[in-house]
Parts: sequence; C-alpha cells; structure tokens
Amino acid sequence: MKRIMNFGVLLLVTLLLSSCGYNSLQIKEETVFKAWGDIEATLQRRADLIPNLVATVKGYAQHEQETLQKVVEARAKATSIQLSPADLSNPAAMQQLQAAQGELSSALSRLMVVVEKYPDLKANQSFLDLQNQLEGTENRINVARQRYNEAVEVFNGSIRKFPESLTNKILLHLNKKEYFKAEETAKAVPKVTF
Repeated sequence: MKRIMNFGVLLLVTLLLSSCGYNSLQIKEETVFKAWGDIEATLQRRADLIPNLVATVKGYAQHEQETLQKVVEARAKATSIQLSPADLSNPAAMQQLQAAQGELSSALSRLMVVVEKYPDLKANQSFLDLQNQLEGTENRINVARQRYNEAVEVFNGSIRKFPESLTNKILLHLNKKEYFKAEETAKAVPKVTF
C-alpha cells in the first residue's frame, strides 16, 4: 500500500511540475534574448556601413564637413552603448540605447538631404549600392524590433499567467522585459510643405 501511495505522490508531483511552466518560461526568455541579439546584429550592420557611406559622400561634398562629422559622432555614440541581457529589464538603459540610435537615424536623414544637392553623387554606383544596403538595414532593424517586442509580449504575459507566474515567483524570479519603444519625436505628425 505504501508503494502505491509513493508512486501516486511521485506521479502527482511529476504532473504538477510538467505543467508548471518552468522550462517554457526559460525558453521564452531565451527567445527574448535571441530577438535582442537580432536587433544588435542589425544595428551593428548599420554602424559598419556608415563609414563607407561617409567616405563616399566626403569625396563629393568636401564642404559638408559638419553634417558628416555629426553622422560620425552619432555612430560612435550609438555603438558605445551596449546592453547585456540583464539590461533588458532596465527601462533607463533601454531608453539610453533608443535615444542614441534615434540620434544616429536623425543624422543619417540629414546626410541624405545633403546628398540631394549633389546629382553626380546620387548617380554614383558605389553610393547607390551603399544607400540601398543602408535602406535594407533600416528595414531589418524595424523587423527585428517588431520581433523583439513580440517575444517580450509572450514572455511578459507568461510570467503573469497562472501557473507560470507561481513558478516564476517561487523558482525563477525572472523580471519583466522592456519593450523597444518609438522615440517621442516619432509620434509627431510630419509636416509636408511644397
């Protein structure tokens, strides 16, 4: 009789642990970390393309040094901020990274306006290739941000949902992850003038 009770208790514990979400929470957190790694990879790709873009533009636009310098400075600032997976739960660290990346995007936009002044540069194949690569990278960054936010949504929902919330509270102590948010300037309606 005692063997049957021990077997029953063991079976009950096994069933409870198999549905507690311990493993699934860890897998979901790893999905968040992977999605974050994808963002970092695409941000690095953009940072790697910028020196080539700046060098190409420099050859045509010697007197646009201030704009080029701002792009270089923004790139340096953006690449100097590194987030570890532990920082994904830190709103201040995420805000700092997003602000630096926003400055870089803004500087690149100003550079593209400068390029409009130089028809020879716009027709240069090297510049066109770099511009296409940069545009593709910006699209990849956007997709990576969306995928990261989807992974965060699943993870954050899981650590709040029963029985996984109980497992998290008792065993794992995982923290809610921060979403990648739009900059405040992105919320303003752009003004179009002709």
